[in-house]
Amino acid sequence: METTRRVGVAVDFSPCSNKALKWAVDNVVRDGDHLILVTIRPDGDYENGEIQLWAVTGSPLIPLVEFSDPNTMKKYEVKVGDEALDIVQTVSTQKQVHVLMKIYWGDPREKICEAIDNIPLDCLIIGNRGLGTLKRAILGSVSNYVVNNGSCPVTVVKSSDHH
Repeated sequence: METTRRVGVAVDFSPCSNKALKWAVDNVVRDGDHLILVTIRPDGDYENGEIQLWAVTGSPLIPLVEFSDPNTMKKYEVKVGDEALDIVQTVSTQKQVHVLMKIYWGDPREKICEAIDNIPLDCLIIGNRGLGTLKRAILGSVSNYVVNNGSCPVTVVKSSDHH
């Protein structure tokens, strides 16, 4: 008997993360899976009580019907892109996939690894912005960190844009 898988995709709603989301939907997600979008917001002084409530543990798992609503997402200060919404709404209908979102606040490298353990995820797909060697050395690569420190299989979907 096969159990339901929890497939995570790290998203910031950039073209690169949308590509990773599309790749995950086309190549990994199966009927009945849980597709969990993990998004990280920067640390900051948030006035919003909702954010203060979840700052340490991350938000509760937010179902697609709720994160499709801009008013709901406004309280988390997250703008879900139209392309990403289209991708997840389509897979939700066509493959009977349960789509959820989890929002964390802080360092993306640490919080994505935390999400892997706390949700927990069976696998994670993450995009790669394709930083050059120098920028990667200075800024660090989130995808590289997660590949080396994540406790589940991690797939990096490379950006095809060459700068």
